[in-house]
This record gives sequence, C-alpha cells and structure tokens, in this order.
Amino acid sequence: MEKIILATRRFLRDEEGVTAIEYGLIAALIAIVIIAAVSLVGQDLNNTFQEVANALS
Repeated sequence: MEKIILATRRFLRDEEGVTAIEYGLIAALIAIVIIAAVSLVGQDLNNTFQEVANALS
C-alpha cells in the first residue's frame, strides 16, 4: 500500500507532462494565427490580381 501512495505522490508532483501540454497548446495557437493571416493575405492578393486582370481587359 505504501508503494501506491508514494507512486501517486510522485505522479502528482511531476510537472514534465504539464510543460509538454503547454508547449503543444502554444504551438497550436501559433498555427491558428498563421493560418488566419495567410488566409487573409491570400484573399487580398487574389483581389489585387483580379483588379489588375480586369484593368488589362
């Protein structure tokens, strides 16, 4: 029984998993921001090329 209690205490004090989860959440948030930025810039760039194409026609 004592081994189980010691293992449980050690597990609760271990913070390595928490750090990995935090880094994963930060990476996911950065990826979402990058996707949103590229999407917005892509739409603006497409509109600009469309205006140029219409002006040349």
